[in-house]
Amino acid sequence: MLDIKYIINNYDEVKQAMENRSGTYDIDSAIKLENERKEIILEVEQLKKERNDASEQVGKMKKAGEDASSIIANMKELGDKIKELDDRLSKVQEDLRNALLAIPNVPDKTVPVGKDDSDNVEVRKFMEPTKFNFEPKAHWDLGVDLNIIDWQRAGKISGARFTVYKELGARLERSVYNFMLDTHIKNGYTEIIPPYMVNSDSMRGTGQLPKFAEDMYHVDGTDYYLIPTAEVPVTNLHRDEILDESELPIKYCSYTACFRGEAGSAGRDTRGLIRQHQFNKVELVKFADPSNSYEELEKLTNDAEQILKLLKIPYRVVVLCTGDVGFSSAKTYDIEVWMPSYNKYVEISSCSCFTDYQARRANIRLKSQDESKGRYVHTLNGSGLAVGRTVAAIIENYQREDGTIEIPEVLVPYMGCKEIKKFNGK
Repeated sequence: MLDIKYIINNYDEVKQAMENRSGTYDIDSAIKLENERKEIILEVEQLKKERNDASEQVGKMKKAGEDASSIIANMKELGDKIKELDDRLSKVQEDLRNALLAIPNVPDKTVPVGKDDSDNVEVRKFMEPTKFNFEPKAHWDLGVDLNIIDWQRAGKISGARFTVYKELGARLERSVYNFMLDTHIKNGYTEIIPPYMVNSDSMRGTGQLPKFAEDMYHVDGTDYYLIPTAEVPVTNLHRDEILDESELPIKYCSYTACFRGEAGSAGRDTRGLIRQHQFNKVELVKFADPSNSYEELEKLTNDAEQILKLLKIPYRVVVLCTGDVGFSSAKTYDIEVWMPSYNKYVEISSCSCFTDYQARRANIRLKSQDESKGRYVHTLNGSGLAVGRTVAAIIENYQREDGTIEIPEVLVPYMGCKEIKKFNGK
């Protein structure tokens, strides 16, 4: 979350930043609550001084054998007022925190101003869109034709937006995420296998709560949520910790299943692997020094891009405008893969720098030897990549006229075969 002092000292800048974002955000209420908090503290301090002075006077009067009952009664009244103000202060502080939690991050000055994804700016491309000398099929049809994806049985056992992979389809999914992990580990990332359920503090720490509560899967009767991405548990590995400056950047990669309600997305990408309630993803998470976090964002984005380069699948990178950048992010690059069935580029990764926004919520500090007071570390993350979308991109871009799928060269050692033909099992 934002520092209330930063909001007050940079009021015009923050106000404009909120107007450039999508949605409506009330920074004035937060400032009003902060002023009220200060006024209460000042009043409490004054009352405590009066009570201390009265207590000292009572001591002197008792020594002199004088009656101090009226002053003692007044002290009790002061104590009652202090307790009342303390209770009020607790409520104001809680309201202030909730108000700050509802305010998004300030986009970096390099982020283009725009209303929605139509204003995002392309920064680079890799390869040209795949062209065929035959009519290509969508991955959802190819999966059925080859008997490697079973949408019907997935719907029977779970419902819409779930997938059953079979035989070489299952092996392809597994090969893709193992290839991703091996590649990122070679690039210096430490592999993490975290829990798939986290508590509400973890969700708040990375910005999912309270803003996106309706999109989360909550386990009734508990404080547990199914993770929407490995970003949540991996970032919270260091919640309430002070990191050593000399160890930065800290780089983690993590494969997990992810669970999202997809609230408000009815009618969007209802077929295929693009928008699922449960999907697999390899996530990259970084903890960086505030002085070079945007340099680390460029490196993280390049690391995610490397997967598609090695797979030789066309993609482009766009920088998100102020109206499309995520709630917690200060700057985001989307990597969009070419999907023949859509005849357009489709997001396969979002790589973001959150500055100290998440670290302030999760209380992740950074302290060096020459500092008496710790700073907040900068956090970053990005998909490296969404596994199901990568599988869909492979199936569509590597399809042949006879309906078989060529296996990308880098995946052959993982697959143990060079192509996918029809699976004849049940």
